[in-house]
Amino acid sequence: MKEMLQKIKDDAFRQIEESDALEKLNEVRVSFLGKKGELTAVLKSMKDIPAEEKPMVGQMVNDTRQAIEVLLEETKKKMEKAVLDAKLKNEVIDVTLPANKSNLGHRHPNTIALEEVERIFVGMGYEVVEGPEVEYDYYNFEALNIPANHPAKDEQDTFYINSNMVLRTATSPVQVRVMEKGQLPIRMIAPGRVFRADEVDATHSPSFHQIEGLVIDKNITFADLKGTLAEFAKQLFGAETKVKFRPHYFPFTEPSAELDVSCYKCGGKGCRFCKGEGWIEILGCGMVHPNVLRMSGIDPDVYTGFAFGMGLERIALLKYEIDDMRLLYENDYRFLKQF
Repeated sequence: MKEMLQKIKDDAFRQIEESDALEKLNEVRVSFLGKKGELTAVLKSMKDIPAEEKPMVGQMVNDTRQAIEVLLEETKKKMEKAVLDAKLKNEVIDVTLPANKSNLGHRHPNTIALEEVERIFVGMGYEVVEGPEVEYDYYNFEALNIPANHPAKDEQDTFYINSNMVLRTATSPVQVRVMEKGQLPIRMIAPGRVFRADEVDATHSPSFHQIEGLVIDKNITFADLKGTLAEFAKQLFGAETKVKFRPHYFPFTEPSAELDVSCYKCGGKGCRFCKGEGWIEILGCGMVHPNVLRMSGIDPDVYTGFAFGMGLERIALLKYEIDDMRLLYENDYRFLKQF
């Protein structure tokens, strides 16, 4: 038994010394001291040893286990120290060097303008509603009083998925979907991305953003429209801002108008920013056409309403005095960091 234990001890010491990694060292521990290890097997065989010899054999087994455990622990500490020393040598940090600067991002000019518009209308009791960008031709055109042969459809030519599906040209379809639910009254704005077959230049893009607004209730008049948009313009551009409504044509509203605001740079006197006019166009609006109400299941003899729509990029260009729409999408850090 003494010779057997000495052989186990010698084998363990040899394998420990030959170990070149912590994983290998653990394998040696399991091989000799684990549940199925060589030294554990000796302990299990002690039942066959005469009673008078068991104390002596037990002491020899414990001495062998202790010697192996001590060498394992010493070797483990040496290996861990060697690994740490190598890591420290390879990962030297010069605390005198300047720290890496963290560049935090911030909101895009479009996002800043959108949040400002939403804040104003939510403060007036409106809700913000979103809808699909890929829309049925019916919602995008027909339900807005633009049948297939209507000349206004050519002005809003878009990208067709098939004969019945298009990339929406405005967020007006969201208004139709809300009206169809029949939950009146309605006070909502619908921001979102829209698409038109336009060439890219300083003021046009095939993909841009719009904010459409809609109010449906009893006894709504053009005076409500004027008062709402006048308050919106003052909150967005300043308390001294004046508004002017010019007659216009939209197939989904009647009467229709375009809204101009007094130039907030020159106070309406005329300058380079407003091209000497003293006024700046910002949106289109009008009273919801009775045909649109009927197609959405609303009785125009009981309910009336108004609608308006503006380009988000146009609001951002005016508010931050940007002269080229393409700057909003070129991701030039020199431009974006100004906001």
